[in-house]
Amino acid sequence: MQVFDSIDALRTARRQLPGTVAFVPTMGYLHEGHLSLMRAARKSYDHLIVSIFVNPTQFGPNEDLDRYPRDPEGDQHLCQQEGCELLFMPTTLMMYPQGFATNIIVSRLTENLCGAARPGHFDGVATVVTKLFNITQPDAAFFGEKDFQQLAVIRRLVADLNLDINIVGCPIMREPDGLAMSSRNRFLTADDRKSALRLHKALDQATELYSAAQNTASRTFGELLDHTRSFLLADPALRLDYIECVHPDTLIAYAPDQPITPQTPAQLALAVFVGSTRLIDNQRLDNSAS
Repeated sequence: MQVFDSIDALRTARRQLPGTVAFVPTMGYLHEGHLSLMRAARKSYDHLIVSIFVNPTQFGPNEDLDRYPRDPEGDQHLCQQEGCELLFMPTTLMMYPQGFATNIIVSRLTENLCGAARPGHFDGVATVVTKLFNITQPDAAFFGEKDFQQLAVIRRLVADLNLDINIVGCPIMREPDGLAMSSRNRFLTADDRKSALRLHKALDQATELYSAAQNTASRTFGELLDHTRSFLLADPALRLDYIECVHPDTLIAYAPDQPITPQTPAQLALAVFVGSTRLIDNQRLDNSAS
């Protein structure tokens, strides 16, 4: 495995790769969720490029950029184990040199969910991902479905800018107890972790309620959200950022009084503070997901 912090050197190495190339962008502190993306990429493509870059432009002024966990040596070892051939680990100055003045904005899809809670977050995501795509020139890029809104934004970006890249979404990887894998899980205390397990339980309950409501056609999205919200807030350690049922493609939220019907595709997405740690999770509620 070759490791680069230079854009020019990475590009030179990329041009020497024959066949197809898959790309997995990460912010490091790798866990099984990231590794599952690499394995999926290696199954379908000839070569794998991985990037590790904690992107400052997607963090707000009061967010945890400095606290974000890092383990560059451990990450390099894991990437090598998973068959990564080119590992790109640029500095902030390399990605955002003096005078940098360009921003990529994807509208509409970024206006609710995490976009409402974190203004400017997806501008930073869209900008850095576009730069990384231009640098690595992949045939495909792999992203986890835990960051469901991010995946939708990147698919829209690729379609709108006519980028010839196949965007592949991969299932959420969970701990044995159901907690979605996240680099931020390390900040959870033992008590926090017990409380955090309610997130997945709430999603499973909502899926069951959704299925039952489709058979009766007498339940609304508002009732489903009220039940889920009550279940989460029964634990005083949890503080809701948001909880919404949205259309999986447009991310438009369903009105509280809209009935749940078998023809209604829906994704339940939530963000919850457990102590000082913000966790996100989501789940498809209907059975029509491809």
